[in-house]
Amino acid sequence: MALPRKLSASIFLFSAGCAWLLSGWPAQGAEPVPGIGPAGKVQRLHTGFGFTEGPADDGHGNLYFSDIPNARIHKLDAHGKLSVFTNQSRHANGLMFNQAGELVVCEMDGQLAVWNVETKTRRVLVDGYQGVRFNAPNDLVIDRTGGVYFTDPHFRAPQPLPQGKTCVYYVSPAGNVTRLVDDLPAPNGVILSPDEQTLYVFPSGQPVMRAYPVREPGKLGPGRDFCTLKLAGRAGLRGADGSTVDVDGNLYLATQLGVQVFNSQGEALGILEFPEQPANLTFGGPNRTTLFVTARTSLYAVSMFIRGPREGR
Repeated sequence: MALPRKLSASIFLFSAGCAWLLSGWPAQGAEPVPGIGPAGKVQRLHTGFGFTEGPADDGHGNLYFSDIPNARIHKLDAHGKLSVFTNQSRHANGLMFNQAGELVVCEMDGQLAVWNVETKTRRVLVDGYQGVRFNAPNDLVIDRTGGVYFTDPHFRAPQPLPQGKTCVYYVSPAGNVTRLVDDLPAPNGVILSPDEQTLYVFPSGQPVMRAYPVREPGKLGPGRDFCTLKLAGRAGLRGADGSTVDVDGNLYLATQLGVQVFNSQGEALGILEFPEQPANLTFGGPNRTTLFVTARTSLYAVSMFIRGPREGR
């Protein structure tokens, strides 16, 4: 496997027919990954947050993301205006929009919730497994049937762990909860391949990422090792955090070194570098060619040559 090349990038953000050219970090002479990107400079859109996570594009030019320690979900609208969507997020982490245009939220206080973003009303989707609360739901992905795969590691969870172990679950459209994976240390990021035939799970604390064949919604086959992260010394053993995928099935993993990019065969393609360590990411913008990255205290964006699929819808 070839070593990833270090990359950085530049961006033009297009909104309502106008182009915003923002100052950004130079590319430092690195070449982009052919056909993928980046297409310019990394842009810091907003900063001063506690710990950003869970970027989610609503398909209408708006981006939502969470600030975990401040218990907020923020909205960046299509014109670039930033606002607080809610300051009672129950330590929301991963976010994604479903087919109905509702915001599905992993709340680290122990439940999955659904927000109507128009009325700002919230309902609990599920709050436990076999009568016991979840540890601290972390990240999620929604399939075409409306079912939700989500991870439930130990971060911010009560001790001892309510579930006794860290797991991956599936919530069916009818609201039934199934435990799918229970043998990974701290399953964190989770994403489906564009054809929804593979579920990828990215554990923290180890360099090897996992992939599971999806036999039918909510039912997985035996897992396999998918790829091995490039590490930054012993600290790199923290593994991956959030993730996203593009229309060609390439995967983008938030790691200590930056966003590590792999193709669908698990071969390393490169590393997208950011001024702060990425936590999560998603494609958005009018053509879904803008990669939005939440990284510690800031929200970043970078234009790409490739686009992302329409997630959750």
